[in-house]
Amino acid sequence: MEALLRKFGRSGLMVPKLTFGGNVLGWTADRETSFRLLDACVDAGLNAIDTADAYSSFAPGMKGGESETVIGEWLQSRGNRDKILIFTKVGLKFSNTPGGLSRQSIERGIEGSLKRLQTDQVDLYMAHRDDPATPQEETMEAFAGLVAAGKVRAVGASNYAPERLVSALEVSRSHGWPRFESLQTHYNLVERPAFEGPLESICRDEGLGVMAYFSLARGFLTGKYRSLADKSKSPRGEGASQYLNAKGFAVLAALDRIASELDSNPAQISLAWLMAKPSITTAIASATKLEQLHDLIAATQIALPSWAMTQLDEASTG
Repeated sequence: MEALLRKFGRSGLMVPKLTFGGNVLGWTADRETSFRLLDACVDAGLNAIDTADAYSSFAPGMKGGESETVIGEWLQSRGNRDKILIFTKVGLKFSNTPGGLSRQSIERGIEGSLKRLQTDQVDLYMAHRDDPATPQEETMEAFAGLVAAGKVRAVGASNYAPERLVSALEVSRSHGWPRFESLQTHYNLVERPAFEGPLESICRDEGLGVMAYFSLARGFLTGKYRSLADKSKSPRGEGASQYLNAKGFAVLAALDRIASELDSNPAQISLAWLMAKPSITTAIASATKLEQLHDLIAATQIALPSWAMTQLDEASTG
């Protein structure tokens, strides 16, 4: 069996190679379904949940905070907080929250998250995206204060450009503050260039843990979306349809071949490819049904042969 847990940079955390994406909780997965999904994750040894204070403000009728609220209610009902890793983020504007990475935004953000999560500490607290309007000294000092207060165990970055990630690390280094220990980045078989290159080199050289989000390209890599007529299959169909091009079809063809050869399916092969990448610590993926989640869990035990990795690498570089 493939080892499930991995060292998360220099944070001291051990994370599973697959992290459950909590953006669906309280949105496309109602409270009861969310509880079942989270229970199934724990049963499978997947003890990490990725969320954000703003989830799911992007969806019609949602205010933000729904995901954290459901997670908090689940943690309380199960009494298992000490066995779960909670990763959440701050910095997006939602409801009456101004967003940004000012000291006030970060300090208000963590209090809101802790209240919704019904806990006194977050395992990883991330800057959801860069805030060029706020000096990085202010941002990193605020994060350092949360670590010192015991409200967060480690801090991380999400959606940072290479030069801004480097400068944030340098600010922390020069002041002796806790640094960003991780990067959360958009990366999958049809979205490779943004991470591969400078960002990947920085993460490797600095020993950062890397979390890949949109691991299944909004569902495109499951094989569910193969024509524009398929857009209506789920709320994420519109986003997945952007990959209906020559490169996307080449990737799907390779996934179909390999999945058939290995008695698997495209979603599992896509995740197995991602989790096999040396720079990736954990892949984030979500599910709204138990059968979907069991598919994701099965991917953690797939060790792709070299010929399969080569075929996928070649199909996805077009």
